[in-house]
Amino acid sequence: MTAPPVEKTPVPAPEPPVRPSRRLRKEAERDFVPAGLRGTLGGRIVRGVLLTVAALATIFPFYAMVVLSLKPSAAVEFPGSLLPWPLTGEAYDSVLGSQDVPRWLLNTLVYSVVSVVGVLLLASLAGYAFAKKRFPGREAMFWSFLSMVMVPYHVTMIPTFAMIAKLGGVDTYWGLIVPTLANAQAVFLMRQFIQGLPDELFEAARLDGCSEWQVFRRIVLPLLKPILATLGVFVFLWHWNDFLWPLVIGQSTDMRTLTVGIASLQQQNVPLNVVLSGSVIAFVPIFAAYLVGQRYFTEGVTASGIKG
Repeated sequence: MTAPPVEKTPVPAPEPPVRPSRRLRKEAERDFVPAGLRGTLGGRIVRGVLLTVAALATIFPFYAMVVLSLKPSAAVEFPGSLLPWPLTGEAYDSVLGSQDVPRWLLNTLVYSVVSVVGVLLLASLAGYAFAKKRFPGREAMFWSFLSMVMVPYHVTMIPTFAMIAKLGGVDTYWGLIVPTLANAQAVFLMRQFIQGLPDELFEAARLDGCSEWQVFRRIVLPLLKPILATLGVFVFLWHWNDFLWPLVIGQSTDMRTLTVGIASLQQQNVPLNVVLSGSVIAFVPIFAAYLVGQRYFTEGVTASGIKG
């Protein structure tokens, strides 16, 4: 005797998700457009005008920096100096032909790149330990370390410099880099992200015979790519634009970074177009780093927002 056929209950089709662009448009309209104009042609015009004004206000300082760096060495007159003619590259020839600027660029690259690698490695290791490992004093250690965020950087700078100077780290790369590797914000971000990963992944890896280092390398690091890229962009930007610590620890001309070197040019009565051309050159690596990590940067910001 054959069993009667089982009737299949029809599964309703899932509702199409709201497109992010539509949601963002609604939020922008709610925030910037008066209630009476929302959803109308007038509302779209008002939103477009406001966004255009905000974009122009944001881009204008960069436009002025680039245009003035391409101007001949002469007195700056507004608004005539902001017109895109006449243009010349003599300021860039002067900067790139200098003996100091390439050295400052190399120092800044070493300082930023090595610091990014060190901060990401230490923060991911510490975040994994604080999120998934169990050991006595874990919470007390974590919150004690995180409390350093509340201490102003300038308070710890003098004792840090005294220790580095005692160890012979003045005018050295390690003295410039090592004190910046312990980043409490990065550890906190890594811990919060790793806490959201399911424990079953780590248990399955240990059952397969993976050591703790293999679990970290094969499970944790691949899942951390978006947040590593996001944090890497911020850390690179922070170190590239850092001024105070490189100024204190690098006391010779050869150990200056770009920010310190450009500031020293202003004290030497160097023409404005030369100073601004150095600023444009300092901006290019930051923009390139963002372009390289843009996709992961967007994913990391989105993931952080979803986790709340």
